[in-house]
Amino acid sequence: MPLPLVFINLERDAERRDRLQAQLQQTPLPSERFPAVWWADVPAAQAQQWYSDALNARQYYKPLRNGEKGCYASHIGAWQQLLASDAPALVVLEDDVRLTPQFTEVIEAIAALKEPWDMVKLLGRDREKTRSQRPLTGNTVLVDYARVPSMTAGYVISRAGAARLLERRQPFGRPIDVDLRFWWECGDLRILGVSPAAIELDDTSLVSSIWDERDTLTPAQRWRKFCMKMALTLGNAWHRRRLPRL
Repeated sequence: MPLPLVFINLERDAERRDRLQAQLQQTPLPSERFPAVWWADVPAAQAQQWYSDALNARQYYKPLRNGEKGCYASHIGAWQQLLASDAPALVVLEDDVRLTPQFTEVIEAIAALKEPWDMVKLLGRDREKTRSQRPLTGNTVLVDYARVPSMTAGYVISRAGAARLLERRQPFGRPIDVDLRFWWECGDLRILGVSPAAIELDDTSLVSSIWDERDTLTPAQRWRKFCMKMALTLGNAWHRRRLPRL
């Protein structure tokens, strides 16, 4: 059976929704809209369950904006939906993407993978360094990242991956794209990727629908950001050594 697919979308973003739904109708994947979380509407008790100010102060260089919190909470909701279903894995897209011609073939190949995996990113940076790779489809390869890229516009997540993230990332203190890069904090979360990418960023991705332009960082925040990057670099190098290659 084809893997189910959800795309995260705010109610007000009708143009993005219509554009992506038109593309998804051309695939055999059962797809549905997942209502994005608007953080201002989240009850206080639920907000405290999802996000921790104390954890944020330890892990990140500045408080998260409401849009970043809502984005993370939306992905958490998608993971919970997977575990509440019978599906072995779930395709998760944000609504500012375009599908490439090989999208469906890539998803089918990921569903047929035999080796253990928790997440397969469908989009990464073009120059991302890899440890190893192997053929996935006729014109794509499955890649083992040297360092996990930060993009979360689209990925496939397994039941095991969703369970690990829900256990270790509630509450959260970083944005989701940064949190996933600290994969070893989630019991060696196995995050792979696809090259060339199976999705592309749409023109609408140039304007965020969940946060405004970022603030200028203070000297103290710049220092904390530097320390976080060093922790990422050193932690990734140390823990990556023991993981098997593709």
